[in-house]
Amino acid sequence: MSEPSLRPSGPVIDRSERSGSIGLLVLLALGLVVAAGAIVVMSREQAEPYVLGLLGLLAVVGVFCLFAGTIGLLRFSSKSRANSIAQAFIDTNDIGTVITDKSGRIIYANEAYADLTGTNGPGDVRTVERVFARDPDAADAIFRLSQATKSGVRVQEEVRLPHPIGQPEGTARWYRIRVRPLEVDDQGGARTCTMWLVADITRDRVEQESSFQELQRVINFLDHAPAGFFSADGQGRIVYLNATLADWLGHDLAQFEAGALSLSDIVRGDGAELIHSISGQPGDVKSETIDLDLVTRQGKTVPVRLLHRVPFGADGLAGESRTLVLNRSPGEEAQEALRAAEVRFARFFNNTPIAIASVDRDGRVVRSNAPFLRLLGKPEGGEENGGPRQLTDFVAPSGREALSAALEAAAEGRSEIHPMDIELSHDGERSATFYLSAVEDGDGDGEAAIVYALETTKQRALEAQFAQSQKMQAIGHLAGGVAHDFNNVLTAIIGFSDLLLANHRPTDPSFQDIMNIKQNANRAAGLVRQLLAFSRRQTLRPKELALNDVLADLSILLDRLLGEKVELKVVHGRDLWPVMADQNQLEQVVVNLAVNARDAMPEGGRLTIRTSNVDEETSHSFDDTRGMPDGNYVLIEVTDTGTGISPDIMEKIFDPFFSTKEVGKGTGLGLSTVYGIIKQTGGYIYPSSVQGEGMTFRIFLPRHISEEPKVAKEVVSESPMTDLTGSASILLVEDEEAVRAFAARALASRGYTVHEAGSGTEALAVMEETEGGVDLVVSDVVMPEMDGPSLLRELRKTRPDLKIIFISGYAEGAFEKNLPENEKFSFLPKPFSLKELATAVKDALSLD
Repeated sequence: MSEPSLRPSGPVIDRSERSGSIGLLVLLALGLVVAAGAIVVMSREQAEPYVLGLLGLLAVVGVFCLFAGTIGLLRFSSKSRANSIAQAFIDTNDIGTVITDKSGRIIYANEAYADLTGTNGPGDVRTVERVFARDPDAADAIFRLSQATKSGVRVQEEVRLPHPIGQPEGTARWYRIRVRPLEVDDQGGARTCTMWLVADITRDRVEQESSFQELQRVINFLDHAPAGFFSADGQGRIVYLNATLADWLGHDLAQFEAGALSLSDIVRGDGAELIHSISGQPGDVKSETIDLDLVTRQGKTVPVRLLHRVPFGADGLAGESRTLVLNRSPGEEAQEALRAAEVRFARFFNNTPIAIASVDRDGRVVRSNAPFLRLLGKPEGGEENGGPRQLTDFVAPSGREALSAALEAAAEGRSEIHPMDIELSHDGERSATFYLSAVEDGDGDGEAAIVYALETTKQRALEAQFAQSQKMQAIGHLAGGVAHDFNNVLTAIIGFSDLLLANHRPTDPSFQDIMNIKQNANRAAGLVRQLLAFSRRQTLRPKELALNDVLADLSILLDRLLGEKVELKVVHGRDLWPVMADQNQLEQVVVNLAVNARDAMPEGGRLTIRTSNVDEETSHSFDDTRGMPDGNYVLIEVTDTGTGISPDIMEKIFDPFFSTKEVGKGTGLGLSTVYGIIKQTGGYIYPSSVQGEGMTFRIFLPRHISEEPKVAKEVVSESPMTDLTGSASILLVEDEEAVRAFAARALASRGYTVHEAGSGTEALAVMEETEGGVDLVVSDVVMPEMDGPSLLRELRKTRPDLKIIFISGYAEGAFEKNLPENEKFSFLPKPFSLKELATAVKDALSLD
């Protein structure tokens, strides 16, 4: 920067138009004083005309002053002492200052500007544009500054000239030019001007270049030092790496980019947490010695000791660290055995899966390993006054009292301290079991206890999952039992209704009443089927399905169900794997989810159904899919844009009879039916929701790999028949008297000879009485003393070819496993009507 001028001087140019009107006023005042003195010595008669004249003169002077002040001829000084100081400061400032008006005319320039631009006198002062525009290197910068003046913004530029201003030769010079708008008070009011500040910064530039060269020498020294060195910012990004450390880690320094590597990229395991854990107060500079392992690009381990130094800014955040790296790899030093032992211990200490820390008698953490910092993170309160952290700061408030009591027991030297399962403070969903062990300390100032912490988050999640599974299983058993008993009752109601309808004409008054009884019984049967679906005891007819085809056919029905306000979008996955499922039940799953989504979007929205393949590698990458083993699945995602579900309700959505709808608008069995069907199919369903944004159900169905077709077992045909009569001998085995009475009357009315039995034991007795003269057995599955499968095994001993129909309120698969392999039988689920029973019997008798 140029040397300031030492001679005191005023501005070279000042066109601020200072007026001499004050002198004129002084002359007028003196004249009035003289006239007033003359009037005083006169008599009253002599003075009267002069007094009147003097008053008139004063009036004229007043009017003149008002007019002169208005047009600016007469100005009264109102400058404060502060303005005078500012004027003096600018006049004597060593930074060249020039002020121009809107037209570019110079209205002020100080002595420093004149010296800087080589001005010989007031008439030779030039604007900044004229001074620098002659040099092509500065023309662009001056143009940008001139444009900024028109926008009224503050801007600065630095320009380099090959020689000083106004001199044809000389060394190159650097100038800093700043421009800013300025409001100037003048006799006509405020006006906008532009202030230009020009300074010679050549000396600053030279010093910067010298500093840069010195820095370059330091960098060259660091690059070739026998120790490694790196610098990392507060986020752990490495901004500098010396050549020695780069060589140790196998990195090419020529390709290194600041911020491309992070501490976790070069530090083995959780060691980076040791570095991140250092904290301090604003303005602190912390230094730590850390033993850990670095990892090379080839995956090899390099044991090192870090001398880590990190400053903290005024905001308390960590700045760029300075870290010296000492290689601790084996060498030939005399202390090699001790060094190797230290390395082995540090490696063991920081790579154990258990979090370990030592605490003093006041519960402050003295030292800890990397897993401790990874598991517990930073405490809620941070460090107090830069001191050690309290162990209780790492845990949730609910567990601090128990942990404090355990720490006190350890400080007193007690040996029996029970483990504690405590939630962690930084994440309410995580927990750990703490074990404390007291240690001897002679002076009472060092370590008082060793703390071991083992994360139990997954264990608690599994426990919660197991409890939920047990609850759903218990509810399922209850629902299945209720459904079975209801099916017996409904079978009797529907059956006797059919018998009554057979004896009444449609014109009879009671015919319609009987029809209403049967219709409502069928409605009740539908609810029972949903209960069976939830308890996974319904009969499924699985077959190989192409989900994209199923959804394409179902989309027409879904469009009608959703209505005009809800947009349906189906996204079909490419090359979708086949699945094995009951098509009707799977369609019921999609329909139930779609109806729930429609009800959650009363104002309209979008329902998206998306299918895709999920291979074994990616099957574990989904959130909230605990309990699902890795494997190949076909994924069905059903997503709506509705109101969503709160977390407390989410836990209950699959419970039977739970509903958030108004009374009378839902049975609470829709989602429980979905859950049961998916589980019975061998799949998994997981809901997720953000309240106010929508709901997503993810259904994972196992991939089906086609095998050679097996011989299908005989089942009841659904083809319509006109002649349902017969003359065969039938053994009816049913422990429910009402069901047995209806079935016996129904079969007898169709011409069959019916033998009744209330249990499996009675059935064997009937077979002996008839000497095996039975063509078909119709048997319940669940009976006292001897169930249906046991009865079948006994009958097969004497009649291997005997035909049998099982009737049950449970699913076919619930008892099939109790039958011999490849056993042939027919199945009729309860409740059934008279026609369905007659059809099943006719079909079974017609089988070869």
